[in-house]
Amino acid sequence: MTPLSWNNKPVSSSAILDVQHITKSYPEGNGTLTVVKDINFSIPRGSTCAILGPSGSGKTTLLGLCAGLDRPSDGEVLLDGTQLSKLDEDGRARVRNEVVGFVFQSFQLIPTLTALENVMVPLELRGQRNVRDEAVELLRRVGLGERLTHYPTQLSGGEQQRVALARAFINKPKILFADEPTGNLDAETGQMVIQNLFALNANSGTTLVLVTHDLELANRAQRIIRLKAGVVVSDEPTIGND
Repeated sequence: MTPLSWNNKPVSSSAILDVQHITKSYPEGNGTLTVVKDINFSIPRGSTCAILGPSGSGKTTLLGLCAGLDRPSDGEVLLDGTQLSKLDEDGRARVRNEVVGFVFQSFQLIPTLTALENVMVPLELRGQRNVRDEAVELLRRVGLGERLTHYPTQLSGGEQQRVALARAFINKPKILFADEPTGNLDAETGQMVIQNLFALNANSGTTLVLVTHDLELANRAQRIIRLKAGVVVSDEPTIGND
C-alpha cells in the first residue's frame, strides 16, 4: 500500500491540514523532553484519518499542535491554508472558531445548561439567532430528540458525549478533531457514539481527525498514522481504502 502522504511537496489546495516537520519539546531539568519529533503529513478535505498510538506516544500533543491550541518548537502547521505560526493567540482562536470542531474524552458540557442549550451555545456566541431548530435537528439525529430539556447530570455518559457531538457539528466545521471520544465510555455505548460521529461526519462532508489507542476504532477511518515515542512509524490507508 502506498502511504497517503504529501511529505516534502508543495501544499495542495485539496489539503485542509498540512503538517511540516513539526517538533514539540519542553524544558526538563537540565535538558529537554521532545514529545513529537519531525512529523510530516497532509490531510485532504473531506477525508477521515486516525492518529493511533499507545499512551504517551504524543497523540494528544500532536492534535493540539494541528488545531492551533499550542505552538510547535519547530516546523509549521497550515490549517485551511492559514500558516498558524504567523498568528497570535487571538488569531489562532479566530481560525479555530471558523474552521475547527472538537470532541474530547471528557464531555465538557456546561452543567447549568440543558442539552439543547449546550448545542446552541457555539452559534449564539457568534451572535447568531434563531438557531434552535438546527440544534433540535442535530440532537434528533444522535437519538436525543426526547432529551432536549435534560441537564448533563440527568444524562448518561453516552448521552452527554452525543450532546457534545451535536455541539461540535453545529458550527459546520471544516475539520473535526476527536481526542479519544470513547475513552470514558463502555464498549457498547462507545460503539453507538462512534456510529453517530461517522454518520454526522459523512452527512456534513467534514474532515475527521480521530486520536485513539484503539485499533478497531482507527480502522473505521480511511487512513491510519501510527505514532510511537513521538515519531510517525507508519502512514497508510486502512484495508479497503488503498
